[in-house]
Amino acid sequence: MFKNHIKIAWRSLKKQPFFTFLNLFGLAIGIAGALLIALYIQDELSYDATFADADRIHRINADIKFGGEDRKFAVAPAPLAEALDNDFAEVELTTRFRTRGSLLIKRTGTEVNVKEQQATFVDSTFLKMFGLKLLAGDPNTALKLPNTLLLTKTAAEKHFKIKEAVGQTLELNNTQTFTVVGVVEDMPKNSFLRDHSVFMAMSGYEDSRVVNWGSNNYQTFFKLIPSAKASDLEAPLRGFLGKYVIPGVQQFMPGITEEQFLAAGNHLFYHSIPLTDIHLNSDRVAEISPNNDIQSIYILSFIAIFLLVLACVNFMNLSTAQSLKRAKEVGVRKTLGSNKLDLVRQFLVESGLVSFGALLLAILLAIFALPFFNDLADKAIAFPYDSPVFWLGLVAAGVLLGIFSGSYPAFFMSKFVPVKVLKGSNSNSLGGSKVRNGLVIFQFAISVFLIIGTLVVYQQLEYIQNKDLGFSKEQVLIVNDVYTISSQAESFKEEVKKLGFVKNATITGFFPTPSSRSDSTFAPEDGVTDQERAVSMQTWYVDQDYVNTMGFELIAGRDFDRRFKNDSTSIIINESALATMDLSPQEVLGKRFTSDWGLENPKFYSVIGVVKDFHFSPFREDIEALSLFLGDDRGSMAIKLETTDFQRALASVKDIWNRLAPGQPFDYYFMEDSFNNTYKAEQRLGRIFFIFTTLSILIACLGLFGLAAFNAEKRTKEIGVRKVLGASVGQITYKLSADFLKLVGVAIFISLPIGWYAMNKWLEDFSYRIEVKWWVLLLAAVVAVVISLLTVSYQSIKAAIVNPVKSLRTE
Repeated sequence: MFKNHIKIAWRSLKKQPFFTFLNLFGLAIGIAGALLIALYIQDELSYDATFADADRIHRINADIKFGGEDRKFAVAPAPLAEALDNDFAEVELTTRFRTRGSLLIKRTGTEVNVKEQQATFVDSTFLKMFGLKLLAGDPNTALKLPNTLLLTKTAAEKHFKIKEAVGQTLELNNTQTFTVVGVVEDMPKNSFLRDHSVFMAMSGYEDSRVVNWGSNNYQTFFKLIPSAKASDLEAPLRGFLGKYVIPGVQQFMPGITEEQFLAAGNHLFYHSIPLTDIHLNSDRVAEISPNNDIQSIYILSFIAIFLLVLACVNFMNLSTAQSLKRAKEVGVRKTLGSNKLDLVRQFLVESGLVSFGALLLAILLAIFALPFFNDLADKAIAFPYDSPVFWLGLVAAGVLLGIFSGSYPAFFMSKFVPVKVLKGSNSNSLGGSKVRNGLVIFQFAISVFLIIGTLVVYQQLEYIQNKDLGFSKEQVLIVNDVYTISSQAESFKEEVKKLGFVKNATITGFFPTPSSRSDSTFAPEDGVTDQERAVSMQTWYVDQDYVNTMGFELIAGRDFDRRFKNDSTSIIINESALATMDLSPQEVLGKRFTSDWGLENPKFYSVIGVVKDFHFSPFREDIEALSLFLGDDRGSMAIKLETTDFQRALASVKDIWNRLAPGQPFDYYFMEDSFNNTYKAEQRLGRIFFIFTTLSILIACLGLFGLAAFNAEKRTKEIGVRKVLGASVGQITYKLSADFLKLVGVAIFISLPIGWYAMNKWLEDFSYRIEVKWWVLLLAAVVAVVISLLTVSYQSIKAAIVNPVKSLRTE
């Protein structure tokens, strides 16, 4: 019997090639889109899970409110790891990271440096903590001695063969010599260490041994024993404030107590987060690597489900649109003895064939589209050809899709009354219009919702691009690693400034776009030990050309000036810092502050200027208090250009660099590109929204096309009668189209408030954001109406221009 079902199904599908193609194509598009999204989500959910015992590894987070700032840190004090080891029997192992950013590395005795983008100090427990195996070296002794390091395989091969690496010496930043004690495999691409290639021994980093509970700089991980739970540590961790932090702070603020600290509205507590939750559930100060947002996973999951449901709905509508042509077949079958279950099986076999055909086509489409999707999503996802679970899952999905998409048409057609369909009473015997209409409403409601989402995401990105940032990011060239020519850094700067297309230049490691960050807590001169008057500020070390080069606006006071020798003890603050002091711009000028808590002779800095707030954090965050100091930070040099010939400008600057820094790589970027990279996640979300919105609209249009064909065929005689009685083509087209516009109108009515609410919730993550304007909702509605009209008009006009004689003769 099953073989017979297959044969009949194949004949039926061949008999209607156009609608078979539409069914296959619609389902394939939906499955391919959902498959790509599923691969993306699987990759995101697998972050850090490849490390050994990943389920037992956790990181310490710190929530601190002090000095007017409420911050959530991914870092903790240096001595906290030792306290975990001493205080908790549940803790099996701890390890710390102190990230150092990029490094210039060369083999001892050579001249040319190689730049590694991410390096970090780590404790000797690093390998054991994450279950990493060495390709070369002894894991029992690695990283225990100062001035030793591990390299990843790719980093090591830039200098020597893997087997020869151990014992070799390297110069870091032309100043320090380290010995290679091991080579480890490249870090997994889906891990928080994915960009790191150099791991230096923490034992050689002096700051790591200083017992300072007021400085948060160390990513601290711990591994629990198998029988322990992280929740067992939460309450004792909160006790660290009174047990360790307050006694440590008392050396700077004598007399302070935990009660006073809390009474002043401050707080400090440590808590943990599982390693495998960090990538999608953590967005804190000083993350080791950029993380994603769990919201994006939810959004993409919903889109994948929507695509599959839309594709199935589309199949149902197209199948029922063709049911009239098979009504007599069903009547004859029932008359000859077929029962309802036989008919249901027959139609489910047909839907199963279409489903598996669509699945094969979807796999081909997904394989073809995967490179483009990887580029879109900034991923390196590979198709899991060798995974039996993946293929079994696809087969199971094909079966479920076949049953789900074919169930309604099968039960719908199996209900036909033989006497009525054989007499040709089609309009009375074929019902289901409410269900079909409901499915179209559902399709277009989703499509309108996605249109609203796409418009709002792009508007927010446009707002970010065009908002006054408080600084000039255009035509600013950043040259990195100026410290490598420390003795000639000023000469490099002055020679660059002489170039005709250079407006100004400044040497610093601190920029409004992602760069170095440092903060300190300051006290006013007349309240050095008063914690309630403490002010926590970002502290940036700059030179006299910084404010002018960045284009900051001074609202009070003056800029740093070489003519004033005492500017070495002067600071410039921003409006947010001013707000925490409860002073006006003019009142704060001349006020003195110090960060030397508890010292007998603290160094005071006088405020000489106030700059207008500028955005140096992502738009998701409020602008923090900030202070500018004169300092000798030679991390990079920013060059403000006045030219459109960037290639010539780059070549000229590079020539000066090569002359002053032979053998040092010329590493640069443009500030505008760095700013844009900050919002890569939002840009990706916008592009993904656009692509899958387009796919959902395409699938919805196929469903509407099917319903229009069904409706036109069902009303063939009615159309013929109307034409005989004098109705014009335009009137008939309007009559047929109006029914569908009502459905689209209901879909719009449902989706507009849902879209408005959902996108407002998404925008709440931004401290600086747009409002969802009424015209965005109107535009989404208009787009939906226009698309539906274009889809329906073809079938409506086609039915309206048919010769009425032919229509009235139709049986």
